[in-house]
Amino acid sequence: MLRYVLTRFAIWIPSVLIVMLAVYALAFYGAGDPIKLIFLRAPGDVAYNPERIEAIRESAGLNKPFIVQFGLYIWNLLHGQFGNSLTSGRSVWAMVSAAAPVSFQLALCSIILTAVVAIPLGMIAALNQNTRLDYTILGSALFLWAIPAYVAGPLLMVALIVLLPMIKVPYGWGGVLDARIILPLIVLSFQPIALIVRQTRAAVIEVLSEDFVRTARAKGVPEIVVALRHILRPVLTPVVTQLGLIMITIVNGAIFVELVFGLPGLGRLTVQALTNSDYPVILAITLIGSFLVMASNLLVDVLYPLLDPRANDARRSR
Repeated sequence: MLRYVLTRFAIWIPSVLIVMLAVYALAFYGAGDPIKLIFLRAPGDVAYNPERIEAIRESAGLNKPFIVQFGLYIWNLLHGQFGNSLTSGRSVWAMVSAAAPVSFQLALCSIILTAVVAIPLGMIAALNQNTRLDYTILGSALFLWAIPAYVAGPLLMVALIVLLPMIKVPYGWGGVLDARIILPLIVLSFQPIALIVRQTRAAVIEVLSEDFVRTARAKGVPEIVVALRHILRPVLTPVVTQLGLIMITIVNGAIFVELVFGLPGLGRLTVQALTNSDYPVILAITLIGSFLVMASNLLVDVLYPLLDPRANDARRSR
């Protein structure tokens, strides 16, 4: 297992370098110049001082060729230096470390909520296949999947204000125990819940045709015992494999959810960095996002043999 994990890390490193190279190229050749943006926001004629703009660009190292800038960034990154923000001058590591806990807590709560809600609903739909209950659950999942976070967030906020005017607007962050987290957590979990409901339903329908399920039912085992003891474990195997896709959905949805609900997380920091063309911050967030997706996929590969021993035997036979 250790050899397998190290191999995955060895594959991940060049993949991340390619992603960072692409992002750096887009930032380098893009239309947004952070130094000009700083001056354009300043009042008076100072916004049109090309000599001063060029001097600041030179001090920030932005006048060097593309490959030189990228090489220096990777070198500094290997020494644990993420650089400073081009717009605020603050340490990128300080900005990211302040915003990351908010996004991590929100993502963890979203994964827990998805598992608690989606897996039982998927099993109920499959056990009542082709009934009105099945169609209702599956139709609701398709409806949730079709609503993006940047649409669901404002609509639910407006609906909450109109229907319950005495309730305070859920804006801001007060921790996972604060009531304000409920609405953004629901919005962020819409698409993951829809995905897992459909995946669980398909997996349960496939398992129901297995001999061990028919044998358990023929022996008169109660249906709840059959579902929890004989069906749940093999169903979790394909469901867990969707963890990587869920993480990507959560990372993408967090950008809009944190912006709509005023959460000081990585999503909101990403929007600010993109608006200001703050390249060091954008690159740092890209690195973190790549690591999260890689870590979730690695976790799936580690959990898969624990849920299905046949996968472990197949890996050993290679």
